[in-house]
Amino acid sequence: MAGLGRRPKNGPRNGPKNGPKNRPKAKDSRPVWMEKPKPAMQISKAIALVVICFLALYPLLAVLATSLSSQSEIANNNGLVLFPKEPTFAAYQTIFAGGVVTDALIRSLVITTVGTALSLVVTVAMAYGLTRRDLVGGRFFLMTALFTMLFSPGIIPSFLMVKELGLLDNYAALVLPTLMSAFNLVVVRSFFMNLPQELFEAAKIDGAGDFRILVQMVLPLSRGVLAVVGLFYAVGYWNAFFNAMLYLNDDKWPLSMILRQYVLLGQPMGDSAVAEIAVPSQAIQMAVVVISLIPIVIVFPFLQRYFTKGVLTGAIKG
Repeated sequence: MAGLGRRPKNGPRNGPKNGPKNRPKAKDSRPVWMEKPKPAMQISKAIALVVICFLALYPLLAVLATSLSSQSEIANNNGLVLFPKEPTFAAYQTIFAGGVVTDALIRSLVITTVGTALSLVVTVAMAYGLTRRDLVGGRFFLMTALFTMLFSPGIIPSFLMVKELGLLDNYAALVLPTLMSAFNLVVVRSFFMNLPQELFEAAKIDGAGDFRILVQMVLPLSRGVLAVVGLFYAVGYWNAFFNAMLYLNDDKWPLSMILRQYVLLGQPMGDSAVAEIAVPSQAIQMAVVVISLIPIVIVFPFLQRYFTKGVLTGAIKG
């Protein structure tokens, strides 16, 4: 009788099954960004990206289409044309036949090329010098450069300085006052500070000087950040019109001033050789805008992959 309620040693168990296959699954501990997105979320993201792309490309498409439109088509569409029925290049022919925009385009290309090259040389040289911990007064020079980010000298002092240097009506007035940007200096210096210092120490042991280390080691490793900083400088020189308006006469104006003259003020070309061509002024304005966008649009895709990396470099502790 004592053994009636006992379970045999090798008999089956009547309790709940707790085998490995029937154990409750552990909660998924993967990070949020590793989880598979839901279809509704993917669709909403795709719609948002399409809307953003449309808002970004719509003005460019309208400008390009208007520059290729005729007088009647612009008038019938209240000045806004997206798909011209009969595209015409009359506005571009008028611009290049006058010679004003062509000369201004050449001047802008020269100023941008020379200014960007000089700015990169000065920025790289100063940034590399400020990475040296044994540089006497290095912190003072760095604080002086950062001070210029907080306080601007003003228009009148800048004009008087350019006048005293004899740079009025000289293209150097567009380059020298803005030769180096403190922001770009901080970005390049931060990148240099994060390079492996062991490489430089090994090069010094082998007898390499600072100039050789900079040219043969630092610059090849810094192509990305230099491309981004060079793009910053190039866009600044290309779009600068205020200094040109202050320091240059109208016969030496770059393309940015010509663009301002025709788009904002609506002044005609003033060339009797092309006066007989019936081209709407709005088409000419949009054509000048398209011409001014072409160089930057061509260069930017080649530097786009370095853009995010170069911008984030300035946030790295150096």
